[in-house]
Amino acid sequence: MKKKGHQKVVFKPYDMNQLSLPMSLESMIPPQHKVRAVNQVIDEIGIDPLLAKYKGGGAGSYHPKMMLKVLVYGYGRKVWSSRQLARALRENIHFMWLAGGNTPNRFRSDMKTIIDEVFQLLVEYMAAEGLINLEEYYLDGTKIEANANRYSFVWKKSVDKNQKKLREKVKGLLEEIDRANELEDELYGDQDLPEMGENVVNNPEAVADLVGRINEALSKKGKNDKSVKITRKAARTLVKDCLPRAMKYKVQLAAIGNERNSMSKTDPEATFMRMKEDHMKNGQLKPAYNVQTGTQNQFVVGFSIHQKATDTSCLKVHLEGIKKAWGSVPQKIIADAGYGSEENYEYLKEQEIQNFVKYNKFHYEQKRHVKTNPFLRENMVYDAENDQYICYEHKKLKYIKTVKRKSTTGYESHVRVDECEDCTGCTNRESCTKSKYWNRRIEVNVRLEELKQEARENLTSELGLALRKRRCIEPEYVFGRIKWCWGFKRFLLRGLEKVKIEWGLLCMAHNISKMATIQWA
Repeated sequence: MKKKGHQKVVFKPYDMNQLSLPMSLESMIPPQHKVRAVNQVIDEIGIDPLLAKYKGGGAGSYHPKMMLKVLVYGYGRKVWSSRQLARALRENIHFMWLAGGNTPNRFRSDMKTIIDEVFQLLVEYMAAEGLINLEEYYLDGTKIEANANRYSFVWKKSVDKNQKKLREKVKGLLEEIDRANELEDELYGDQDLPEMGENVVNNPEAVADLVGRINEALSKKGKNDKSVKITRKAARTLVKDCLPRAMKYKVQLAAIGNERNSMSKTDPEATFMRMKEDHMKNGQLKPAYNVQTGTQNQFVVGFSIHQKATDTSCLKVHLEGIKKAWGSVPQKIIADAGYGSEENYEYLKEQEIQNFVKYNKFHYEQKRHVKTNPFLRENMVYDAENDQYICYEHKKLKYIKTVKRKSTTGYESHVRVDECEDCTGCTNRESCTKSKYWNRRIEVNVRLEELKQEARENLTSELGLALRKRRCIEPEYVFGRIKWCWGFKRFLLRGLEKVKIEWGLLCMAHNISKMATIQWA
């Protein structure tokens, strides 16, 4: 029997050509309309992945569907922390109605591994309602500060530097022991001092074994022997200073890994990034996560959390996650110049995705002074028959070599280098090159130029112009609502998995709030 007050909310199909609804409408929507929308949508999407987490038996627990409703509604009402949610369940009539009078005080604990699946159910629901069609995919990233101390820097280069100093210190201590005792063969066996110092730093557990052998060797000597005192002092330094430092550096390097250059002591999975919101107003770095979000019609249809600051290295990983969730990839990708790279273009081509992704000089090359500058490589004449460029002074630039370059993700590019046959006596030398002694050289990534030409044709087409106009109001609308209207600029939880839960709940709250806004408007 349907309970009183649980009226059916009918969502209007979203007009694909409709411009964005003003955010001011959100404040005009009655709270009871939003809470009913949350209740209905979560009832209808089904949450089998979340229900599977509850095996039954033991002490009674709160129903996961009710808990999810409370979390999503809370995130949409700027109530994020567990204490605030618990208080709202005691004092706010809308939270009380949604929870059916229950007052849980533990939240989010069972969402770690299934937030992607629950969010995907919401995406499928929106597609069935005609709100999205999953063809166009507007991708952008934003950096959100981690719940970590702003001054808890750990830099990979500093750790490597300190590790090197520690090796030298260990080596010095071992040399001091050897000067006081003729025990080298007995203590180190086939290893020499540099090898032993390296082993102690890379394998801190070897320190205890080394000190044990030192003490065993010293037990054969007299207690008043001066060499014994020197050796025991060095052994104490190894145990109390070198061992803890070696363990600390080993743990820090393992946490940072090969793909990052920094981490925070209070949230080891956060990376220091340059933020737009700078509390010191001096370009200071802060621990943060790079949140990649894909939208359509201003609804979030995909997201991922990354530890790398640059968007370029996130596109492939993000789309692989979308492919896994959807079982397919979007037909069109629209993104800004932060994603334009040879690796990304090649990936989109392999996946047969029509790309409307800008490259870093897309707008720059449209300027008049760039188009008319004859000394730029892009404006030089290319002789395809002889495979060479010809400069403004009709001199030939001949091929010299091909240089291989690797990106941070390991992708290898091939860049050809051409050099002018002779720049001596050229009247335009100062305008053409900064070098006073060497001939003009140019570098050309042939494959990237081909891919950029394809992207340029897509971006300047009639469809490309229309999609570029919408891109400005697609992900930015989502970021504007979550970060500025709702004021969520810093994660409450720590660690990659927990941060993913938070952003997933925020995206679900945004989508349902927007559905409620469309229906009410």
